[in-house]
Amino acid sequence: MNREEIFHSLQSLRKSLLLIIVTFVLLGIIIFPFSKTLLRHLYETNLKMDLIAEPHSKVSLVAYAIPEAFFSLLKLTLYASLFLSIPIIFYQAWKSFAPVFRLKGWRSTLPILLTSIALFYIGSFFCYFVTLPFGVKFLLGYQSVNIKPMISVGKYISFCSVFIFGFGLTFELPLILALLSYIRVVSAAFLTRNRKYAILLIAIVAAAVTPTPDAFNMGLMGVPLYLLFEIGIILVKIIERKRARAEIPLPKS
Repeated sequence: MNREEIFHSLQSLRKSLLLIIVTFVLLGIIIFPFSKTLLRHLYETNLKMDLIAEPHSKVSLVAYAIPEAFFSLLKLTLYASLFLSIPIIFYQAWKSFAPVFRLKGWRSTLPILLTSIALFYIGSFFCYFVTLPFGVKFLLGYQSVNIKPMISVGKYISFCSVFIFGFGLTFELPLILALLSYIRVVSAAFLTRNRKYAILLIAIVAAAVTPTPDAFNMGLMGVPLYLLFEIGIILVKIIERKRARAEIPLPKS
C-alpha cells in the first residue's frame, strides 16, 4: 500500500461523507419520537433494582438541570442514529479502501465487509445484554443505607453508549489483524513476541475508553479485548499456513 493508493482512498472516502451525514440525520429524525421508549428500555435492562436505603423503591434517573432531560434524549437519539448508520459507514469506508486489497489478488471483498458489520453488532449486543448489565449491577451493589445512588440521565446514557460502541469496535480486532497479516504488515511471530506490549496497550485503551477509571470497568473492556487479540493471532497463523502452502512450488513431472 503506497502513498498514492492511500491518498486516493481518502479522497474517495471524503466524497462519501455527504451520504453518511444524510443517513445519520434522517435516522435521527425517525428515531427521536421513540427516544423515551429507548431510554425506558435502557433503564429496565440495567437499573431496575431496589434501593437499600429505601426498601421497595427503585433506582431512578435524575436530571440536574432544566434542559438535561431534553438534551439527554437528543444525545440518546444521536447515539442510536450512529449505531444504525454503522452498515452505511462501514460500506462507504470499505468501498474507498477495498481497491487496495483487490490489487493484491482478492476477487471479492464483500465477505470482509459483512464480517466487519457482523462483528461490530455482535460485540455491541454482547455488551448490552451481558457485560453492561453485569457491570452496572455490580457497581450499584456498593450502595448502602447511607449511600443512595442518584444517577444523572445524561451521564448514564454516555456511560452505556461508550461501552456499547467500545465493545463493537474492539470486536473488530481479529479481522484487523487478519487483514494486516494478509498485506504482510504483521506476522504471528511479531504479535507473539510483542504480546506484553499488546497487553500494556490494551490496558491503556481500556482505561481511555471506559467512562470510569476503576479496575473493574477496565477489566470489563480489557479482558475481552485480550481474548480477541489471541483469536487474532490464531487467524494470522492460519493465513500464514495457507500462504506457505500456496507458495510451495509444484514438483516437476
